[in-house]
Amino acid sequence: MRQLLLSVAIGIACLPHASARAESPATKAGVARYTEHMMAEFYRPDAPGAAVLVARGDEVLYSGARGLADVRTGTPLTADSVFRIGSISKQFAAAGLLKLVEAGKLSLDDPLSKYVSDFPNGEHITVLELLNHTSGVKDYTHIAAWRGGPIEKDVSTAQLIATFKDAKPDFAPGEDWAYDNSGYALVGAVIEAVSGQSWHAYLRSALFEPLGLTHTGYGADPQFAAQQVHGYSLEDGKVVPAKVISMTIPNAAGALVSTVGDLLKWNRALHEGRVLKSETYTRMITPAGKAIEAKYGLGIELATVQGRPMLDHSGGIFGFESMLEYVPGPDISVVVLQNNDSNDDDKGPDMIARKLAAAALGEPYPESTAIAVGATTLKRFEGVYRIDDHNARVLRVVDGKLTAQRSGGQRNILLPIAADEFLYSNGLDRFTVQRDAAGMVTGMRFFADGEPPGVLVARTREPLPSERQEVPLPRAALDRVLGTYAAGDRNMKVFTNGNRLEAQMGGQPPVEIFAESPDLFFMTAVDATLTFAASKGNASAVTLSQGGRTMEFRRLP
Repeated sequence: MRQLLLSVAIGIACLPHASARAESPATKAGVARYTEHMMAEFYRPDAPGAAVLVARGDEVLYSGARGLADVRTGTPLTADSVFRIGSISKQFAAAGLLKLVEAGKLSLDDPLSKYVSDFPNGEHITVLELLNHTSGVKDYTHIAAWRGGPIEKDVSTAQLIATFKDAKPDFAPGEDWAYDNSGYALVGAVIEAVSGQSWHAYLRSALFEPLGLTHTGYGADPQFAAQQVHGYSLEDGKVVPAKVISMTIPNAAGALVSTVGDLLKWNRALHEGRVLKSETYTRMITPAGKAIEAKYGLGIELATVQGRPMLDHSGGIFGFESMLEYVPGPDISVVVLQNNDSNDDDKGPDMIARKLAAAALGEPYPESTAIAVGATTLKRFEGVYRIDDHNARVLRVVDGKLTAQRSGGQRNILLPIAADEFLYSNGLDRFTVQRDAAGMVTGMRFFADGEPPGVLVARTREPLPSERQEVPLPRAALDRVLGTYAAGDRNMKVFTNGNRLEAQMGGQPPVEIFAESPDLFFMTAVDATLTFAASKGNASAVTLSQGGRTMEFRRLP
């Protein structure tokens, strides 16, 4: 789910720097050392952790785990532990449906109405649009009534569809792209209609059993439920059991469980031609229509690692986060399965897996070891670096450290890792300073996710934006803005935490806000403002402005 209000990033450790492509792949021992280092950095032995696997072809370069499968009993995780894999399930559902296409039992161009007869506008929604998130069907996880409902209750596929079928679509079929769990619940319904089996029973007979995936299955199946490790969240810095959800609810969008070893088997079978015919596989990994810009195929996302093509998919469900990656050519597989859903994104499976893939290629990302840079030198980098008419990166020295803040984004403390080279707090984004013949700073080359070739961004002559100033307000003026506000399926809570006034969007971490006037509040962690409706009593609404966008939230009773 894409959020408007962003959370604060924190620093992480990285792998050693490689300035050019390595002439040969990394050694097994070297990859194992890197992986052990990263796991020790990100996972405590006495808390929830992760199982990780890195492989090159059939050769497992590393397989291991760190942390606890059960915090109460102290039972450790192992490389064979069974985790909920969340949306990685979509890859299996898509491949399973494509096998039915190969068998001539349906077409990707068939209308949904052919298989789910009573779904609104189903005659205009194609099976392909369900698979690549272009159907416009409202994601049920974004419906406030669903989120507040009894999600511990078991439901059938038809009962799940009934919870979102009448919701207003996000857009007309094929007109846009939006990640959509509802679309994959409908994929499950199509599989059931065509195969005559439950979607998960069909996947077991069509994929799991033939491929020997003995530890992969339906999370609501008692056989697999009994094998799963416990999932956890963080509340006020404390580890707590994750929110309970019936595993019937994620359906084909996210209800599977697996192990790192089974996911390696799956990666090799899928990407090396043992699941689908060549032309079908090509269609699976080739985005079409509005999914092209999103780089989303059919249950598979397209990415790069150190400039090389990579195929991947992440997963997230209460108590668990996961990442599955495959690098064609060098045949690199990386799997990270984690039984904690509350780590900062900068320390999540996505980042860890990307770094491990780069290490396995022998082309690790730069390390986060700072070099000494004087305050006078840092001041010379200050300025507005213009991306386009509406977006810029502002570099500013704050408390003796160079920071960067994109329009509407969070403020990042930058780490100097080489002369004229700075690393962001996520350990991947970085830039190199560009200079003219006289040595004057003219811009930066920004590497998103550390990926070459980077984008040149010019430094302008625009003055630095003024730092906003907080003004003290009486308690009554603060009390009038406290409360919960809603905009469609999004909620924002404004509350006090000791002497701090904070705003929190959905399940994101709270962000401190500061008064600039009785009605206008700003954030420093994020480039955003909150404008509360002027009134003598409680504010009836608040408008969030961030990155050139606005969203109005109305006060809930």
